[in-house]
Amino acid sequence: MLKDKKILFYLLVILYLGIGIYLSITTGITSDESFEQLNWDKNVSGIISLLNFGHYDEFLRYLDKYHGIAFHYISQPIQFFISNLVSNLNEVSDFGGHLMSKHSIVFLIFSLSGIYFFRLINKITQNLFFSYLSTSLYLLYPYLFGHSLFNMKDIPFLSMWLVTTYYFLTIIEDIYFEKNLENKKLIFISFLTAYLISIRILGILIFLQVLISLIILFNIKDIKLSIFIKNYYKKFFISLFSLVLFVYLMNPIFWLDPYEFVNSIKWMSNYFNNICTLTLGDCMNSLSLPSSYYFIWLFFKLPILIILGIITFPLVEKKIFKNDLHTIYYGTYCFSALAIVFLFILLRVNIYDEIRHIMFILPLLFLVGLINIFLINKKVSYILSIFTVIFFIFENISLNPYQYTWLNSFAKFTKIEKNFEIDYWGVSGKNLSKKIIRYTKDNNLNKDVCIYGDEFAKDYLIKHGFSCFKKYQQLDSAKVKPVLAYKNLRNAKRSDPRDCKLIWDETYNYTLYSKKISVGTLWRCD
Repeated sequence: MLKDKKILFYLLVILYLGIGIYLSITTGITSDESFEQLNWDKNVSGIISLLNFGHYDEFLRYLDKYHGIAFHYISQPIQFFISNLVSNLNEVSDFGGHLMSKHSIVFLIFSLSGIYFFRLINKITQNLFFSYLSTSLYLLYPYLFGHSLFNMKDIPFLSMWLVTTYYFLTIIEDIYFEKNLENKKLIFISFLTAYLISIRILGILIFLQVLISLIILFNIKDIKLSIFIKNYYKKFFISLFSLVLFVYLMNPIFWLDPYEFVNSIKWMSNYFNNICTLTLGDCMNSLSLPSSYYFIWLFFKLPILIILGIITFPLVEKKIFKNDLHTIYYGTYCFSALAIVFLFILLRVNIYDEIRHIMFILPLLFLVGLINIFLINKKVSYILSIFTVIFFIFENISLNPYQYTWLNSFAKFTKIEKNFEIDYWGVSGKNLSKKIIRYTKDNNLNKDVCIYGDEFAKDYLIKHGFSCFKKYQQLDSAKVKPVLAYKNLRNAKRSDPRDCKLIWDETYNYTLYSKKISVGTLWRCD
């Protein structure tokens, strides 16, 4: 029986990985991917210039030099081997294939985070079945699963945050049981932390989470700060030295001027990008966000099961805090997520694209919600989790490839398309490009017909002989007709083009929601 369960488990893992990898390398190119590639190229050219005693100052003048490149240390070597395969599979340009080949690495990193999610929830529940069930729910959550198919910015950061959280808690455990802290373990955690910071400078917030863990530990064990410093100051300096060394090694921008690390924090804290995010029908600008923005999006993005779990905290408080170690684990998950949200509100951090920039706290909220449900009633938690997993499977099937736009069932009582930002990264560009190729063939249009839309979609069309590409904003001034125009990304919210005929509406359906959601339209303008 046990052997059969293991075989079934491994088959499900293989199935998940197989489907995920396939979907990742066939999901369309998104708007920020070419920028990420440019950022990597700029860093490489800066390194080459430095090694050749060239003009490193050219790299220092690069405006977006503070965006971390740590993810690309893993992705670029793998891209080299699979780029041609992905390009041929998707009938996309060589450059487009190179961009899309990153997707599978993003998905595998997200899948890896599932191992640590399992370990973190099992620390409290000590129930293998529920821990496996919860991990399945986390990995199939349409919003994160959708992002894991392409998002090289936030998914690697989220995954590494979860990994680093787990290993930091092992350090807290060692202190709790008064074990000796091994230097190799401290250096390893320093490396993980440096890697996290080198993906996004926001990774320094992990120290806020560590501080919360230590405060809880000090109160439980009645540890005095002076005694703690006396016992561990040598270990602290080993960790600090290792961390600084790894951070500087992973970030070429710091090599000539170490003070650039401080500049990077200042720059990211005051990041200027005034983008409107459609939120309950209002255009909320990133430079003047109300505090409600965070809670609105969390309310509609989190699964209902997790929301129910979070609000039941008063019912499980005594069960959680009767065990000292459980108090540390749970307190870390719960108070870290809260502290980060309130810190973002307090500092008026510039965020947009719903909750993409605080996506890394979602696993922490999942842990809190699921643990609460489990502690209330085991059988009920099993039933609700199984139902949610099944529901997520159907949602992923119906939404593909737009899973990242997922909203919970509360949103289905509103007009989703008019109230929320949908395909803000332009995943629909691939399907719209396919329709352009099909339409020009069926209607005997020459390949030199001009295509007006978002620039990144041209990677699909170049492969099929198209050569004229213009920005959507230039459509009204177009002098040569006929032309084809597509609206997606944020321009989907703009008015329809004048004197043009709608020839395709790219839509998808939610489970248990009758209305189709439009993510892009294709027009012929004569």
